[in-house]
Amino acid sequence: MATISIKCPNCGGGLQFDPAAQDYQCEYCLSHFTQEELERIAPEAKAEADDGREGQRAERGEAREAAYNPAGQDDAGENAVIYTCPSCGAEIVTDETTAASFCFYCHNPVILQGRLQGSYHPDHVIPFAIDKEKATEIFLGWLKRKRYVPSDFASQEQIEKMTGVYFPYWLYSCQVDGRLVGEGTKLRTWQTGNTRYTETQKYDVSRSGTIAIDHVTRNALKKADKKLVEGVMPFDTKAMKPFSMGFLSGFFAEKRDMERQEFATEVEQEVREFAADNLKSGVGSYASLNIRQQETQVRNPRWEYALLPVWTLTYKDQKTGKIYYFACNGQSGKVCGQLPVDPKKLWVLFAQIFVPLLAALLTAGWFL
Repeated sequence: MATISIKCPNCGGGLQFDPAAQDYQCEYCLSHFTQEELERIAPEAKAEADDGREGQRAERGEAREAAYNPAGQDDAGENAVIYTCPSCGAEIVTDETTAASFCFYCHNPVILQGRLQGSYHPDHVIPFAIDKEKATEIFLGWLKRKRYVPSDFASQEQIEKMTGVYFPYWLYSCQVDGRLVGEGTKLRTWQTGNTRYTETQKYDVSRSGTIAIDHVTRNALKKADKKLVEGVMPFDTKAMKPFSMGFLSGFFAEKRDMERQEFATEVEQEVREFAADNLKSGVGSYASLNIRQQETQVRNPRWEYALLPVWTLTYKDQKTGKIYYFACNGQSGKVCGQLPVDPKKLWVLFAQIFVPLLAALLTAGWFL
């Protein structure tokens, strides 16, 4: 299976996608290139990127991967796969779902081309719009008022582990035709003298319409923490671009190991319920509504495969072994996470509150 390293046309150094400038930057000669310039100056970059659509796998790559997965198993993360860095020749070890990584020797970004070929070639990508510096600033701001986390959770060594990852998602779109027929009831009450009157009015209610559903998003990676990858949603899918390998350069990326069939029933039921709720909310204000007939029909269902950007940081509690995480939407900056608590800091808080309170109670008791 081939590897790709996007090279600078000026000096041959590795190019990385720059979220701030939304172009490609060479960290050696500091040149910048747009996607269009890169494809014009270095046509092989476009050829490499487009090659994924062909679904062709090199015989040598297939044989080598088979050597590490002789049973032909598809269990993600169970079998190591070895690639050769195109820059320095060092071996790169990954698991079954990694699609973009770095060489740990020359530090050049490497894209594992075969992972994104054929049916695994993404339709879309949302490029990172937030760089590591901004993600770090968001992380530190998030921690600002959280006083009881371990000190090393926000240490420089820990922050340096923050990683930009393109996670795989399925996107579902369709149109839903809905129809609702029922009877609505309105009540009017008034009082004359000692007599209270109630007027009941009944109305035939009928509503119908078509709702366009765009990009219902589902995580497509089994090993991903569900809270992490779903907690940073939503993404603005209007910013999606046709997939190009270059967007992965300088980041980690994962390919999907979950197919759309696993979500089809659940997602279709979700959009049907959404359409039914919209019809019901459009009926108007009635004291009660008796629905006699309600139906929804899904048309033109469409699934698309996209890689979406997330900054991640994990922390392992040395005593309990529990993993805590921080995640930041690489497009919008939305944050989610689970924080560890330092027991020593909690004891200090307890001492600061309990000891003076106990002393005050004892003093008051002495004089009573």
